[in-house]
Amino acid sequence: MADYEVIIVGAGLAGSTAAYCLAKAGVSVLLLERGDAAGTKNMTGGRFYAHSLERIMPGFAEKAPVERKVLRETISMMTEESCFSIDFNSQKFGKDNGSASYTVLRGKFDAWLAEQAEEAGADFVAPTHVDRLLMEGDKVIGVVAGDETLTADVVILADGVNSLLAQQLGMKKELAPNQVGVGVKEVLELPPQVINDRFGLNDNEGTARLFVGEPTNGMVGGGFLYTNKDSISLGLVVTVDQMMKSPERLPDLMEKFKNHPAIAPLVKDAKLVEYSAHLVPEGGIHMLATVQKNNVLLVGDAAGFCLNLGYTIRGMDYAIASGEIAAQTIIDAKEKGALSDASFTAYKSNLEQSVILRDMQTYRNAPGFIEHTPRMFNEYPNMIEEIFQSLFTVNDQPAVLAMKKFMPYVKRAGLLNLAKDAWKGVKAL
Repeated sequence: MADYEVIIVGAGLAGSTAAYCLAKAGVSVLLLERGDAAGTKNMTGGRFYAHSLERIMPGFAEKAPVERKVLRETISMMTEESCFSIDFNSQKFGKDNGSASYTVLRGKFDAWLAEQAEEAGADFVAPTHVDRLLMEGDKVIGVVAGDETLTADVVILADGVNSLLAQQLGMKKELAPNQVGVGVKEVLELPPQVINDRFGLNDNEGTARLFVGEPTNGMVGGGFLYTNKDSISLGLVVTVDQMMKSPERLPDLMEKFKNHPAIAPLVKDAKLVEYSAHLVPEGGIHMLATVQKNNVLLVGDAAGFCLNLGYTIRGMDYAIASGEIAAQTIIDAKEKGALSDASFTAYKSNLEQSVILRDMQTYRNAPGFIEHTPRMFNEYPNMIEEIFQSLFTVNDQPAVLAMKKFMPYVKRAGLLNLAKDAWKGVKAL
């Protein structure tokens, strides 16, 4: 008899959600985390879309350590000296809990979610490092962690984008430089009222800002800023292949970003309380792993469930949804009396019917559009700067019609390029 029915490796959002759902259904489950505690290894920005957890724990935000509800969205194109922004602020955001989104600090939030799994009946052990999967022929029967061997009927891998355990089993290929981004993030502490005043917010209201252009020195990627209760999460993400070719290091780009004229006033006098870096899956559906094999299920970033559309980034909600789906697949198999790999094949079909793979299929061309449209990150921000600098400059020169002001800059970027990129964007997004 196995030590547990399910062993889960990784106490991030996906792993803890799976543990919670399984324990609530009476399945014996062990949750393992290599960090000192849940959340200590999770560095996401971050912005969390609530729908997936709201379905599992209705009203969770009343007790969970969320930071602020996002009511303001801003997308900015930046050059060295300018920032052009589309800003949308609406009290309609999140009127119902299922469509709300929140800023979160993963150290706090992940620890809380792991506690919910423990309270539901899951065993939780941290820190512990799983060295390899325990095999019996080609069948996974547990894990090996140091000198300890633990057996299970099924193993869920929730150990992140660089899942070496999934690679050992042949479920996941080694990461390609163009399919993964490297992100750096600072958490900058400020008094809540200062944050409210600088960003035009009320208590518990938050903003999410995304930046392209100058922050990444024209490379594919972007910057982000999220307001927390008493801090700001500020960071950059650049694809690894672009960073490998760059003469500048990511920490240097981050320092330039902080000192940009549009950012410096927002972070003035802030105290640095956290600095971290991590990998981000960027390939969309084209980098998905084999999600089920030999009594192993992959969830969250380990499976590649992340989607960057430029104007919004999805990952945390997919992690929670995949954890729930994996758990329900196992619960259904147990009810049929068949905790075996043959019964776990339903996991893939369940994913295909879920919002995760339906979204990723819908936006299957988005990663390629972003990767192969470099003008969005260099030429177009410069064009926007020139157009609006011309539009709002008043001097002693005779006035000309706005269209005549615009056209030289538009032609410089290329009318054909604009048309092609617009068409590709419409098809991809």
